[in-house]
Amino acid sequence: MRRILGTLLTAAVTVLGAVVGVSAPAHAAGHTPVVFVHGYTGNASNWVTAEAVFAAAGYSSNEMFAFNYNSYGDNKTNAASLASYVNQVRAQTGASQVDIVNHSMGGLVSWWYIKELGGQQYVKHLASLAGANHGTTAAYACLIYTTCQQMSPGSSFIQTLASGDETPGDTKYATWYSPCDGVINPYTSTMLSGATNNYVACENHLTYLTDTVVLNSVRTFLAS
Repeated sequence: MRRILGTLLTAAVTVLGAVVGVSAPAHAAGHTPVVFVHGYTGNASNWVTAEAVFAAAGYSSNEMFAFNYNSYGDNKTNAASLASYVNQVRAQTGASQVDIVNHSMGGLVSWWYIKELGGQQYVKHLASLAGANHGTTAAYACLIYTTCQQMSPGSSFIQTLASGDETPGDTKYATWYSPCDGVINPYTSTMLSGATNNYVACENHLTYLTDTVVLNSVRTFLAS
């Protein structure tokens, strides 16, 4: 009798799970997971305000992830690490894709992952805040580091990224750039051909990280 009851109970639980979706990924009813990618000398704490803005809009802590990388190493290596990190996020959440929000040099890390490492199939949206996408003369001050050499205008790293289609695949791309940036020189470096490039009248390079108007604009883009 116990064996019969156990069998019936297991069957009932299986049916109930199929009906209510117990076995479905935790994120299924929520948002596409967001991976934040910091800039040169930055870290995960740079995204505290962004995480608060997204949380206020209904994102859970299990839908927001901040990637850390080595600012002084090699952005090809950093991009490969980002690829592994995205795979970990996808495995953890059950999501087939993620959204990426980057800042400054994080633009190069994200872009190399998407364009050169096949990441486009796993990235639904790419939002680049003051990304050093076509380089910045500010990198001349730190050329002892490989990452700064790669971030310099005209570097072979950037030439590779800028060749052909700058916004490949089905990924949706958007950038935010401003003449008041002060670090990305020229400030138009952030723009990507084929992306929605958002001109911000006057934004300091670091205040992108705390400007709730810009961050809400990013969130709205990710919902598109």
